[in-house]
Amino acid sequence: MTLQADQTLLLNALAEFRYQLRLFQQFSENAAQSVGLHSQQHQLLLQIAGIQEGGAATISYAAERLGLRHHSVVELVNRCVEEGLLIREEDKDDRRKVILILTPRGRRVLHSLSEFHARELRELGPGLIRSLKKVETLFDRRSLASSKHAR
Repeated sequence: MTLQADQTLLLNALAEFRYQLRLFQQFSENAAQSVGLHSQQHQLLLQIAGIQEGGAATISYAAERLGLRHHSVVELVNRCVEEGLLIREEDKDDRRKVILILTPRGRRVLHSLSEFHARELRELGPGLIRSLKKVETLFDRRSLASSKHAR
């Protein structure tokens, strides 16, 4: 197979994978909206609830996980606090830090959304996995061919 044909196959596989991701993202945005949340609010709640044991859900942590700037997360947190989804608590060890905690309402909303998402992933998951495996296979094949040509 020519390098150009191989490149085309890889681009096709990447496009399909991106499409599969977008289907899930669209579903997620619509699901959040159906329970009265913005997509970023849902993502914030999910990152806070899903923090590893021993970790602290701080503004900096949320900014990193969401790929947002610190001040954007502060505004997002403010909206979630106003809507009764989160509370802020002063860190007992470092008073400069604020820990973000889900309220019971925040947990209920997140639980509901998580059920929707788990069901949707059962539907979309096989397509996502297939497309990702195809990208991986084509990339591995290209890498192997490149290393053979380099010798």
